[in-house]
Amino acid sequence: MSKPKVRFGLIGAGGIAQSYLQAFQTCPSAELVAVADVRREAADAMAAKANCLSFDSPEAMAAAVELDAVIVCTPPVSHPEICIRFLEQQVHVLCEKPLSIDVASAVAMQEAAQRSGAILTMASKFRYVEDVIKAKQIVASGILGEIVLFENAFTARVDMSQRWNANPAISGGGVLIDNGTHSVDIMRYFLGALAEVQVVEGKRIQGLSVEDTVRIFVKSTSGIMGNIDLSWSINKELDYYLRIYGSQGTISVGWKESKYRQVASPEWIQFGNGYNKVQAFHSQIENFAKAIRQEESLLITAEDGIASVETIEAAYRSLHQNRWTPIIPLEKNGSQPVAVVAAGK
Repeated sequence: MSKPKVRFGLIGAGGIAQSYLQAFQTCPSAELVAVADVRREAADAMAAKANCLSFDSPEAMAAAVELDAVIVCTPPVSHPEICIRFLEQQVHVLCEKPLSIDVASAVAMQEAAQRSGAILTMASKFRYVEDVIKAKQIVASGILGEIVLFENAFTARVDMSQRWNANPAISGGGVLIDNGTHSVDIMRYFLGALAEVQVVEGKRIQGLSVEDTVRIFVKSTSGIMGNIDLSWSINKELDYYLRIYGSQGTISVGWKESKYRQVASPEWIQFGNGYNKVQAFHSQIENFAKAIRQEESLLITAEDGIASVETIEAAYRSLHQNRWTPIIPLEKNGSQPVAVVAAGK
């Protein structure tokens, strides 16, 4: 006898929520039963597409609908309050990245989950991309030799002048916390724990109060180097977003195809067909739902989410101080965590 589908509520009906809506249409383990947004017209429109209920607040949704889980797609500054409220009600929470804008609130979210027994996870769609998963397996196989260098780039020309992502009071910063959260999570996925970071800011093109172009240098605890380019103002015109160099070969994960080449071979070997956003969101929802039903392990834990917040927090300290900055895991840091604050110019 098959288990019932996990009943989800979706909080926030903005752009990222549209991707979840599309992914829910093909999920065998999960169903969307309610949408909440302070913009009632946005909630109504999404609910009409999903044939589910709509509400003008998370509180109203929680009071009216029996939920197993929620997906939180609101701006980052609101994540702790919303997530903790549902976790305390023993509702499982998938929170969009970044988990929070500072380590202290991320830890408070984790503690709420531990008290209630509910699952807390951070959305990180690239971990669910089939090509990324295959690339991880290829790297782990050792055929590329010892890994030396990790490269990642998320760059595109996007007008951020009217978007909340560029309002530090809401987002916690600029492109560093927005796109960089994906980057550091992918790096940790491949390389393990990260040790230190240095961030250099580029010229601000859009007149924003936050950084719109940065280059991040990272070292893992195992000594592997990494560099990450993030920008809302340039497009590097690369066909890949992830490249890893080993002593015996190179692997490239791309938007339209993924491939690797060993030193001993003149030929690239294709192993994937590129980035599929709907597939990634579908796999993310399914993994979360199956973890709730205790059918499989959660791919991204609350600890992974906190580690990303710790890394971004260290990155902002580096940006402010213009130096290499250690990434200190919370259990090794006896002081109160420092909030992420965007650099102003």
